Amino acid sequence: MRTIAHLSDLHFGTEISPVVDALSAELNERPPSLIVVSGDLTQRARRAQFSAARDFLARLPQPQLVVPGNHDIPLFDIFRRFLAPLRRYRHFIREDVNPTFSDEELHVVGLNTARSFTWKNGRISRAQIDCLDRELSVIRNRLKIVVTHHPFIPPPHDAGIELVGRAALAIPLLDRHGADLLLAGHLHRGYAGDIRPHYPSSQRSFVSVQAGTAVSGRTRDEPNAYNWIELTPDRIRIIIRAWNGTHFAPIRETIYERRDTNWSPLADGAPS
Repeated sequence: MRTIAHLSDLHFGTEISPVVDALSAELNERPPSLIVVSGDLTQRARRAQFSAARDFLARLPQPQLVVPGNHDIPLFDIFRRFLAPLRRYRHFIREDVNPTFSDEELHVVGLNTARSFTWKNGRISRAQIDCLDRELSVIRNRLKIVVTHHPFIPPPHDAGIELVGRAALAIPLLDRHGADLLLAGHLHRGYAGDIRPHYPSSQRSFVSVQAGTAVSGRTRDEPNAYNWIELTPDRIRIIIRAWNGTHFAPIRETIYERRDTNWSPLADGAPS
């Protein structure tokens, strides 16, 4: 079994110190197989914010896979925004903005979906789609996971949310290569779902998982939270662990089981 701690939307510059400390302590007490951070490490892409985000990541166990978000591109510094949008991210966090991680059970591909010319939305480039094709086509007998900042599916009962651009081009490729799990953030809301209701052309079901905001005060009607994900070849268990004022505790779990080539929901509700 592998475990992933899926964090998102840290927004350093608006962080809550007790939440930062508690999350760091929890993940060091129970280190996952991989920590995934799906973007927006900073609030305004400032040097001090990136420095704080870097220090937080240094407190967490390895290995880690991190991708940028739209808040990691300067908003008001027009020169940097268009000529060097991720220079500070590369300096403080990671040089590679499309990272990969692989072991005997997992193959994880991260994609930078943040773009200079939009304020908050993002998209997958055609070059990234080609990269996905290469990365996933050669992988056998491992769970295949793709990490972006921007979402592939909307929240329940909120279909008007704009999804990651060019998703309709990426989904057939992910479908063909047997992707299992998509991890993203951006919306500060935690939920999971099958991609098929949103992409009817898909021939098989696989799972999209969104994380809330891990440590920032910029919550949206949900507490600070992250996803603890347990994975076997035939089972995905997603547990939302939320801040209750003193510590993180499980508030919801969703379980999917593999049936032939499809991932089907087994349970969705309060954790057992």
